[in-house]
Amino acid sequence: MTSNIIEFIYQDRIIEVRNPDPNETLLNYIRTKLKKTGTKEGCAEGGCGACTVVLGELKNNEIIYKTINSCITFLPTLQGKQLIIVENLTSANGSLHPVQQAMINFHGSQCGFCTPGFVMSLFSMFKNYTKYKDNIIKDSIAGNLCRCTGYQPIIKAAKSLKNKNKTDYFAKNKKKTIHLLKKINNKSIEIYHKGKKYFAPRYVQELKKILKNNTNSILLSGGTDLSLTVTKERKDINSIIYMNSISELNYIKNDNKYIEVGASTPLIEFENYIRKYYPDFTQILKRYGSVQIRNVATIAGNVATASPIGDSLPLLLSLNAQIVLQEFKKRKILFLDNFFISYRKTKMKKGQFIHSIKIPLFQKNIFKAYKVSKRFDDDISSVCAAFNLEIFKNKVTNVRIAYGGMAAIPKRAFFCEKVLSNSVITSEIIKKARHALERDFKPISDMRASGIYRMEVAKNLLEKCFTEIQQKKLIGVYV
Repeated sequence: MTSNIIEFIYQDRIIEVRNPDPNETLLNYIRTKLKKTGTKEGCAEGGCGACTVVLGELKNNEIIYKTINSCITFLPTLQGKQLIIVENLTSANGSLHPVQQAMINFHGSQCGFCTPGFVMSLFSMFKNYTKYKDNIIKDSIAGNLCRCTGYQPIIKAAKSLKNKNKTDYFAKNKKKTIHLLKKINNKSIEIYHKGKKYFAPRYVQELKKILKNNTNSILLSGGTDLSLTVTKERKDINSIIYMNSISELNYIKNDNKYIEVGASTPLIEFENYIRKYYPDFTQILKRYGSVQIRNVATIAGNVATASPIGDSLPLLLSLNAQIVLQEFKKRKILFLDNFFISYRKTKMKKGQFIHSIKIPLFQKNIFKAYKVSKRFDDDISSVCAAFNLEIFKNKVTNVRIAYGGMAAIPKRAFFCEKVLSNSVITSEIIKKARHALERDFKPISDMRASGIYRMEVAKNLLEKCFTEIQQKKLIGVYV
């Protein structure tokens, strides 16, 4: 069934919006259509958290609460979900939600502009966790910026929630909400609005047909980067195909040789899975973006964007990942090495889409990754480095090294690899490998770092990697 009406749950009822503007953000809808102004716009790029809202999604007959940045979320993607904003937390009799009360008790607000975003991030944590450890609290609010409080009052407020009764309004209404979500969760969307088109197919076969007839459409798989075309560049996207509505593409498979990740699998799910095999990958993803970003962003979207500073790309390159490209009738597999052509250009042709990413499992290798940025959390890399090494008796028997932020594309350090390959690890070899990086890269200078700085950082991360290996620190220390 295909419809031009999006449906979502708001305040215990189904809201219908007919032929919405595909480029309208959820934030704009909340403030101008719902007339609720608690949700704020700070950066319009998903970096400050002032616009944070929570979506309830049905999974295995349970409601999963996810924070998102409403400023970079297109309204039609709300289809089949529950929308919760800060105004919804206060009960009908005026009593505050435990999260709101905790923020008051511990003086977690000063100017108040960022406070609704913090409240929604803590609300999601309150609903999804039973124990509030420091790492959970800090990760939950890492995507929310505050210039006033110094964060400690907010952290104290979060810790105080551990003894609070979890039976809030949303828990009491759970059965009703599940019933309503099931009622609206089974249709594909096709919208035509003033020359703009939006498609949200539910099945891969539908996607193939739509893409065949709309080859100039932009594929939206997460959209945390693509949405900036609208919010920052002020340009319209005339035709969008939303992939995250396809449950067939939301999966993780493991055959003991490869981990295969479907194109619509959120980063938050992937990072939890990959931790067992490559802990450094998980740590980098946590720094890649906030929970709000990782709840919607995908590995496939990161690859398709082909940004030279996409943090997952050098990691995937070093692991020799493969891209499964799908078109109408056939499927093609490319090594990531051969996928990037030039700045933000790939070998993916019109009519094709990324079906999945395949990541080899190396049983004996050491995998280490590092990210250097101006801010520790939720910031774009100056340099990102990944090292995939097989070492036997202090000799490098296999090596793949990749960097982001050092060239127009994420790129392997081939000359450096050549120096290290089949070499015994000594200070002299490391010195030669450092110098070899100058043949691999000629980094540019920009607002994030100078070329000279980038090169020095790249060399130091190489040396840091081998120093930590010799010290038996097999999980990286992140800088």
